[in-house]
Amino acid sequence: MGQRHEEERRVDFPGPIVIGAGPSGLAVAACLSQRGVPSLVLERRDCIASLWQHKTYDRLRLHLPKNFCELPLLGFPRDFPRYPTKRQFVQYMESYASRFSIEPKFNEEVLTAEFDQMCGVWRVQTKGCVYASRWLVVATGENAEPAVPGIPGLEKFRGSVVHTSGYKSGSGFRNKRVLVVGCGNSGMEVSLDLCRHNAMPHMVVRDTVHVLPREMFFGLSTFGVATVLLKWLPPKWVDRLLLIVADFKFGDTGRLGLRRPKTGPIELKNVTGRTPVLDVGALSQIKSGGIKVTVGVKEVTRTGARFVDGRELEFDSIILATGYKSNVTAWLKGEFEELFTGEGMGRGWKGIDGLYAAGLTRKGLLGIGQDAVRIAADVASQWEKDAAFVAGR
Repeated sequence: MGQRHEEERRVDFPGPIVIGAGPSGLAVAACLSQRGVPSLVLERRDCIASLWQHKTYDRLRLHLPKNFCELPLLGFPRDFPRYPTKRQFVQYMESYASRFSIEPKFNEEVLTAEFDQMCGVWRVQTKGCVYASRWLVVATGENAEPAVPGIPGLEKFRGSVVHTSGYKSGSGFRNKRVLVVGCGNSGMEVSLDLCRHNAMPHMVVRDTVHVLPREMFFGLSTFGVATVLLKWLPPKWVDRLLLIVADFKFGDTGRLGLRRPKTGPIELKNVTGRTPVLDVGALSQIKSGGIKVTVGVKEVTRTGARFVDGRELEFDSIILATGYKSNVTAWLKGEFEELFTGEGMGRGWKGIDGLYAAGLTRKGLLGIGQDAVRIAADVASQWEKDAAFVAGR
């Protein structure tokens, strides 16, 4: 653990230490509480669901219907719309924490977490304290840190450069020419938001992308239909149906500069984690010319960008819709390849030596709930055995 300051506090906690007070951490804490197991939630920011509160744009809504985004043990309020807003989701998170009496320790950034083989406990180092427990739950999420690509020349651009984690609204870009780097859900929605504030977005599409309608026919959720069909049909067949619907709704998106991958959307997500775009209006703006689609950027210049097809355009601002990454490998010490990839993503929910991971397998809020239930059940079984042993002594 390295040299420690004498003034450091040391806390031995009887239940699991949960790192992160986002949806994953709260869900695990709630499920543990239901089984009578206390937990200690450590959060580096000053609030719960800090990504949602501080790092998301104003127009964000859940991409999936609320029934697919509920955490265990508590649903969304009945009067919430089918696709809750950012503010409504935060309200739900706050109500969730209150309902299960979850009180995270805020402003407690984990510097290192390491398993002490001699004592059989996890030691979690923060700035002023060392916490110890038999169990450690990594719940820092897939989106802990902004992913910023190395684009040649970006540092010499004279206009503003912002990652979507710092983007709130298109109101500050009115009548501006904006280069949006990235064509995932964030890139599409930011481009749409810019359009609605009379900006002129150019969206960079470097690779193939699946664009699906958020809803199919008669208001049926595309994700909901796919989820039901996957219980009975192989992913390849469900992919064929989704692509037929997408072609009917949108036509050939390749003509718009949005070439589809050869692998279907579900199979592609299962293999690579790449999530298909669920359209909320950007496609119509692309068709009408409100959003310009461009090829990859070769280099950024002082006044704009030069593209791989040889064109050069001027821009006032650049928005990086390039996603996020895990930060697990920065602070979790030891060899844990059986549970985490080299990028800090989860391979599952349970490791060795009392190590668990929640919400790191690219399965969204639905997957978070499944992880939380499994983790709580596994820890609770050990907790009960310990209690029985103590009682029988």
